[in-house]
Amino acid sequence: LLPLAVLTGANGAFHLEAHLQGTSDISRRLGMAAAIVLISLIGGRIIPSFTRNWLVRENPGRLPAPFDRFDIASMAISAIALGAWTFAPVNSASGMLMAVAAICQAWRLSRWAGERTLRDPLVLILHLAYAFVPLGLAFVSASIFFPATVPAAAGFHALGTGAVGAMTLAVMTRATLGHTGRELKAGRGASFIFAAVLLAGSLRILAAFVPSGAMIDMAGAAWVAAFSGFIMVYGTALMTPKAR
Repeated sequence: LLPLAVLTGANGAFHLEAHLQGTSDISRRLGMAAAIVLISLIGGRIIPSFTRNWLVRENPGRLPAPFDRFDIASMAISAIALGAWTFAPVNSASGMLMAVAAICQAWRLSRWAGERTLRDPLVLILHLAYAFVPLGLAFVSASIFFPATVPAAAGFHALGTGAVGAMTLAVMTRATLGHTGRELKAGRGASFIFAAVLLAGSLRILAAFVPSGAMIDMAGAAWVAAFSGFIMVYGTALMTPKAR
């Protein structure tokens, strides 16, 4: 509940900060931090669980590591790092914490056997979406130590457009299939949605390094295609009785 409360508070603070100061830097970082903590917490539970279920059934072999103290430590370090970045975004201590958090999250992801799920886009997208978390943390850290080379926007968009955007669609798609009584299988429509949101995240990060209105437009178009594609593919399922 705490991350949700922080996210709600950040939403209110956004308007207050913008009204009083004309900017919303702190509240935007706070909201992003809360969202990433939620992904780390919930994603850290469902990704290895769904991966394990699929591997046991379809591809026996190495399974995701069970949730343990390393996961708890990774989440704690990430939460502390994100908090430091929220209120001290250019401090070297924040940069070091974000670097450590990025390493922990990357190692955590590697323990979930994502490379063994290539045959199932519905499971693979969870791993690819989560990969934007350590990538974003690493970019934020690098932007603090090498601001002339790595723009701060790269990390912000990796976390936002990448991690939040892709994970949202990944979970929405899986939940829609499951709760409407349909087979947990990604068809061509789902594969298109996943490809579009991953492209949007990648292009938006690239646009931070190579400022280009056209590239931002392409990222936006891919983003719109992903979410409008979800409506087109799954809208009917969400508005009709559950399949039996």
